[in-house]
Amino acid sequence: MSDADISTAALYAFDVYDGVPAQKLAPADLFKPVTENVAYRWVHLDLGQPGVKEWIEDHIDEAVAQALTLEDTRPRCVKHKDGLLLNLRGVNLNPNSDPEDMVSVRLWIEGRKIISVRRRRLMAVVSLREAIEAGKPPITVGAFLARLACGLTERMDGVIGDLSDKVDALEEMSIEAPEGLRMNLADLRRTIIMLRRYIAPQREALSRLHADGASFFEEGDRILLRETLDQITRMVEEMDAVRERSSILYEQIADRRAEEMNRNMMILSVVAAIFLPLSFLTGLLGVNVGGIPGAENPYAFWTLCALMLVIGFAISMLFRKLKWI
Repeated sequence: MSDADISTAALYAFDVYDGVPAQKLAPADLFKPVTENVAYRWVHLDLGQPGVKEWIEDHIDEAVAQALTLEDTRPRCVKHKDGLLLNLRGVNLNPNSDPEDMVSVRLWIEGRKIISVRRRRLMAVVSLREAIEAGKPPITVGAFLARLACGLTERMDGVIGDLSDKVDALEEMSIEAPEGLRMNLADLRRTIIMLRRYIAPQREALSRLHADGASFFEEGDRILLRETLDQITRMVEEMDAVRERSSILYEQIADRRAEEMNRNMMILSVVAAIFLPLSFLTGLLGVNVGGIPGAENPYAFWTLCALMLVIGFAISMLFRKLKWI
């Protein structure tokens, strides 16, 4: 893909100035050198566009190009030569999507140039573009990165809060209506696993960004990034708490089912124990040989029934005294 072709594939391309409205770059200006009065240049590309991957591989360092175009990435921050490679994730807030299906944004920051790539739309990136177009852009590279990290984290916060509400509801269901609880609990645990898979490494990536990208940040940006780190740390701790609560709830359900099965088995065992001597007695008297007692007595059947009732009652009382029932 040529430079002219990649210009049309760029989703966003801006030159951002300090105190002057940002300029949306025309295709012919996209690859011109960044002038001294430009705070930074941001080019946002869609990896789904034909030829974008090949252009990145042709124009960017090989190791960086490979990291930007991988099919699947995990959050990380790595210094490479004179630049910084940053991979982050955000919850999927696109229509008809699951929030836990987290969307990646990959960035290469070199001097005053930011190149970001995506596979799917990410609302935090859209908000940055809208802020730039509205004349309220982050005016430094550090401010851009801090705002992006903050936007990603804020959108996660609502999703994590919903998980806490769900486990609260499941705990109430376990008392009032436990039917169907196991399926809901399995869905919740699956969601936590998928979210934590990316959010926990993202905490480490932002921590590395705070350390390795110190030259990009002014004091206000460092404070915002530090607060974002604190927020994402709290979310990881909250996910761990939800995971522990869901595990305890699952164990309670399993214990309750085991207790119910044990109770039912005990009832069956007691019934079998009561009827065992009665079955032996009727089986013994039912053999087809001569000399059975009472065979000629017209009251023998009723006498036997009364005797079995007495035996059954006596066994029941014995089990109750032994606290078996």
